[in-house]
Amino acid sequence: MDEAVTASEQGCAQDDGGGWPVLSIERAGKGSLGSLVDQIVSAITGMVARRELRIGTKMPSVRQFAKCNGVSTFTVVESYDRLVTLGLLSSRRGSGYFVARQDVPATLLPQPHHPTPLHIDALTPELYSGVSEALPVGAGWLPPEWYGEDTILDAVRHAMRIPANRLRGYGHPLGFPTLRQHMAAVLTEELYPVEPEQILLTHGATHAFDLVLRTLTKPGDTVLVEDPGYSNLLSLIRHHGCIPVGIPRDAHGLDMAALAEQARAHSPKLMFVNTVLQNPLGTSLTHAQAHRLLALAEQFDFWLVEDDIYRELTPRGEASLAAMDGLRRVIRVGSFSKTLSPVLRVGSICASSSLLPELLRVKMLAGLTTSEINERAVFHAITARPYRRMVEKLAGQLEEGRRRSMENLAAAGLQPLAQPRGGMFVSAGWETPPSPAMNGRTVADLALKAGILLSPGEFFMLRPSASIWFRFNAAYSDSPQLRQFLQSVRP
Repeated sequence: MDEAVTASEQGCAQDDGGGWPVLSIERAGKGSLGSLVDQIVSAITGMVARRELRIGTKMPSVRQFAKCNGVSTFTVVESYDRLVTLGLLSSRRGSGYFVARQDVPATLLPQPHHPTPLHIDALTPELYSGVSEALPVGAGWLPPEWYGEDTILDAVRHAMRIPANRLRGYGHPLGFPTLRQHMAAVLTEELYPVEPEQILLTHGATHAFDLVLRTLTKPGDTVLVEDPGYSNLLSLIRHHGCIPVGIPRDAHGLDMAALAEQARAHSPKLMFVNTVLQNPLGTSLTHAQAHRLLALAEQFDFWLVEDDIYRELTPRGEASLAAMDGLRRVIRVGSFSKTLSPVLRVGSICASSSLLPELLRVKMLAGLTTSEINERAVFHAITARPYRRMVEKLAGQLEEGRRRSMENLAAAGLQPLAQPRGGMFVSAGWETPPSPAMNGRTVADLALKAGILLSPGEFFMLRPSASIWFRFNAAYSDSPQLRQFLQSVRP
């Protein structure tokens, strides 16, 4: 068992000078006790039930508890909020958290944590929810402590001070106007001229993809995708009754000859493409490739949907389809999930003034508006003074994480599919399968039994792969636990 993270009595002293009992918290993903939040809630509930914490006892502050236990402030806030919901703690504005009751009925005891599934696919909830205790090597989210916790928490607090008159309606259908104005100013300065009325806010990038498909396609239409490419997008295209056709992408970029051939054969309605820091390869298109792609879209008359959610993690000057095209044929999708937190669920669509009204109509038909509170939180976060430094720090952490991950994967005998230009992911695998009966999914299922969530190449591809490979999250892939497992199944 891995060493537990403990809080000493001195380090967790209460604000009023009283001693705080020692907590033993086992790191999530390495034990069998559930997530850190589950463990904290369970430990404090037990202390209340055993009368170790009595009514009126003041809890350590969020920052104090996080520091002495070596956990994220996000984890502590979620734990305290859950205990408030259970009725075990009360929150007094400006004073902190206090024990609110002594009895602990069975109905208020924390529910058992979600078990890790036995099999995995591209839509396995544990790859997104973070509730599994398995090491999230294949997940698309970063550890909360890698983000600017203080900036985000301050932004959420600001957002909750929404004016009373804003509680009457649903919010602006396009999204929070002040955020759209700020985004338009930044995009105009850094990429291309855009007006706030050309920006539609969404519940993240996947919601944006769904709105584009609802607006521009009908069942039976052909949609071009990168192969390999974003796994959920493939399922979403099929869900709309469209036919995904893959265009090979490798370390050198898109296969333009194959793209021209497929466009000529299938008359596609649109194509989805990651211009920079492509998921899962981590590579970027050159300016020459981007120009060629735009020329083919013009020649064969299809829309280009630029998945641009990693733009802030790249140096300035990388190719931008939206900037080159001026939003005539390009629809740009953005998101704040990678630089702030995926919990906020705020994405965007930038499109031409002629197309955006139809996208807005479909958004309102499907769900009216998006959360103004979330959008206000994003606005406060990205306009805060520390935000730019926070993004630079995040890019540095990812660079170091990729370096360590690639060393760890090489030690386990895996070869990278490409040298990432930046971002969250490293894709690597074996040219020779561990055994004739094995593929990426079977290895991923074995990994689940070892407490590791993997994302095999099959999640990202339309065509069969000659090798077994996986997409690795740079924040979690330098783990000895992962290397030991990979070495145990290597060819």
